[in-house]
Amino acid sequence: MSQPYPIKVAALYRFAAFDEPARLQPQIAELCNAHGIKGTILIAHEGVNGTIAGNAEGIDAVVAFLKTLPGCADLDVKYSHAKEMPFYRMKVRLKKEIVTLGVEGIDPTREVGTYVQPEDWNALITDPDTVLIDTRNDYEVAIGTFEGAIDPRTKAFRDFPQWFRENRESLAQGKTKFAMFCTGGIRCEKSTAFLKAEGIDEVYHLEGGILKYLETVPAEESKWQGECFVFDDRVSVKHGLELGSKELCRACRHPISEEDKRSPAYQEGVSCPVCFNKRSESDRQRYAERQKQIALASKRGKQHIGVNPRAS
Repeated sequence: MSQPYPIKVAALYRFAAFDEPARLQPQIAELCNAHGIKGTILIAHEGVNGTIAGNAEGIDAVVAFLKTLPGCADLDVKYSHAKEMPFYRMKVRLKKEIVTLGVEGIDPTREVGTYVQPEDWNALITDPDTVLIDTRNDYEVAIGTFEGAIDPRTKAFRDFPQWFRENRESLAQGKTKFAMFCTGGIRCEKSTAFLKAEGIDEVYHLEGGILKYLETVPAEESKWQGECFVFDDRVSVKHGLELGSKELCRACRHPISEEDKRSPAYQEGVSCPVCFNKRSESDRQRYAERQKQIALASKRGKQHIGVNPRAS
């Protein structure tokens, strides 16, 4: 990897039993703000999940504190770097689930699939007895996935249980192994717990997710195709966690390529080929005014809130 950019980014999660998550919210928020950290952390009875960015000292302080929480000594953390701050503000939110599956009784701290290290992942997914499933949303899969992976074409993770139940028999076709993956590991960890609850015995998932795979496995040995969408202003990353080529349409938040930007349907900050026919003329006029304000703020040397497509 090339020389790291100055902003340290930490994608983290841990399924753990928090008796009173509401008591943790102000502590975490105060610590993050004291160190100038920005991003989002979700807290629920089932644990913690988030992505934060800032200077190395601040990130290390927040991670160290989170590891002191009950059941979080082995907090899953993946680090990368960004040239500029990828978040607009710091949010610490209380949630019913740290990743929303919407199925009662699913507990990854009690039962979960078998973890597979990145260096062993290729052997598993090329096994003809393995069903490989991408548990991410459709717009994430569109810019990159593993060779041979099934795309459920779900709009949100909460759609996964229904999709699996409806397609279970056609997916298996005599195969006994189910392998799943996601960006950082949290969705595939919870989805393997769901499959175990559905009676599937041989369930596997990529430990550390795609990010750990791209960091660990050399590009020449990789089964990954394309780029990996990330939920911050970097938009996507490549092997070695280098910055990817994708940008976000500020109108619909969908990742777009250079080819998309050459489309007649593309107008910066206003529309892209994905959303052009899904937005009204009044919507586009509103987006155009926002884009105008972004340009004016840039001329004044300031950052408009619209620059960060996920700030709102």
